[in-house]
Amino acid sequence: MALSYKARKRWSLVVLLVGMPAYVIACVTVINWLERPSFVVELLVYVALGVLWAFPFKFVFKGIGQADPDNGDT
Repeated sequence: MALSYKARKRWSLVVLLVGMPAYVIACVTVINWLERPSFVVELLVYVALGVLWAFPFKFVFKGIGQADPDNGDT
């Protein structure tokens, strides 16, 4: 079942306000467990992880910046 516009908007806020900080903390913790690799490797890991987090949530963020399509107003 597809999420409504309001549900997607609420879930996008949850992902950005709760999920994103938790993901950042987890990524930094993993890098620290690896005993800080070289700068280039660390940069590549952060860039890759910074892009990869968005793919599972693509359906939640799609169309959030647009007007509510469920609303009859134009």
